[in-house]
Amino acid sequence: MDALTHRLSNWLIEHADECVAALAELVRIPSLVGQEEAAQDWMAQQYRAAGLEVDVFEADRTAAQAHLAFVDSGIPFAGRPNVVGRWRGVGGGRSLILNGHTDVVPPEPLSAWSFDPFGAQVVIGEDGRRRMYGRGALDMKGGLIANLFALRALQACGVRLRGDLILESVIEEEAGGGGGTLACFLRGHRADGFIASEPHWDDITIAHPGILYFRIVVPGRGAHAGRAHHGVNAAVEAAPIIAMLGEWDRERAERLHHELFERLEPSARRSCHLNVGVVRAGDWPSSVPSQAEIEVRLSFLPGETEAGIREEVAARVNAVAQRSSWLREHPPKLEFFGWHTDPWLQDERHPFVQEFAQCVRALRQDATLPTMRPWASGPPPILAGGTAGLDTRFAGLYGVPALAWGPKGGNMHAADEYVDLDSVLAVAHVLAVFAARWCGVVADESGTGDLAN
Repeated sequence: MDALTHRLSNWLIEHADECVAALAELVRIPSLVGQEEAAQDWMAQQYRAAGLEVDVFEADRTAAQAHLAFVDSGIPFAGRPNVVGRWRGVGGGRSLILNGHTDVVPPEPLSAWSFDPFGAQVVIGEDGRRRMYGRGALDMKGGLIANLFALRALQACGVRLRGDLILESVIEEEAGGGGGTLACFLRGHRADGFIASEPHWDDITIAHPGILYFRIVVPGRGAHAGRAHHGVNAAVEAAPIIAMLGEWDRERAERLHHELFERLEPSARRSCHLNVGVVRAGDWPSSVPSQAEIEVRLSFLPGETEAGIREEVAARVNAVAQRSSWLREHPPKLEFFGWHTDPWLQDERHPFVQEFAQCVRALRQDATLPTMRPWASGPPPILAGGTAGLDTRFAGLYGVPALAWGPKGGNMHAADEYVDLDSVLAVAHVLAVFAARWCGVVADESGTGDLAN
């Protein structure tokens, strides 16, 4: 395997410009959630060019909605296909899914960007490393291209896997994954291991908290501001609810801890969050707002349940409403929408996790490999829980061990998002080597034995 490891590294270095060019093409295709079709067509072309068996399909809404883990983005699936490419093994090995999503979050406000968000501009930093700027460069088109070039490197080096290697390019991960990765599992695309090459460079992510979105609609009574005493200001009525949510967040942060979620930043001692993300009320300074809306993202830990959290949200909102003479008679409306999932935990002792972690650490510390040389002196990633929802959770529902690890970069979901291009090559190399080890490799033609040994 040492010889193969070096051949893979050398091939990736030789084709680094091709890898960067492919990533630039993909970043230049705007693919906001709900508008993924062009990017997915491009991915299908890449999979076909690599000789894969390609399945292009739109999610079956009826089947997806029947699943308890389904998150409804509210966007029709028509014209938004998933793309799955299968490189069949010769048999007798374990299979592996390399997963990624083409959908990206909006780049607004555009005025905050120093670069065209869909320009894929490459800049050499003061540290000498090349960075590509653009929406989705890090989250997570860099990972998708790393998946693709891992497969291409294996093919170019003459590797024949025993187990199947499956590449997935999916839609709407940012909106919950109901029409994307979940739909792939429902369609029958399964494997013995699942890796989402999400940008988790410093940690191999094996858990995330439960997530719940909810909206509180607070009624008021509209009036002219000059006669405000004839109205009821919904923004003012909403303020105690917002204050309660802030205090509840602080209370939960102090009381609730899970070691796995605090490994990356132990000094913070923060395992869960309650974020008031949107507050809307009124549309004119001289008008009394007749309605206020509060939208919240709450994360919760193993041992808590979505049903229990929903009950507590309702009870706490009601308790605040009871202190207002107006809200006692005109209670706020509580709506749950969008993201909802119980916590996902992958057993870190599972052979899949341990073998992958050993592979990453060994390669990252090997300064003889051109793809790893920039990272050889840095600390290896640790096994940890992440704070954001991931499509890896769907794998757990089907008994498939899963993890997330991918390229390095910055400003994810923010202006001037970028990916470190050297890290894309490094991820491709790790994924190629691990695929060979996990899936197994047939003996080479010289008869010197199994390359995986």
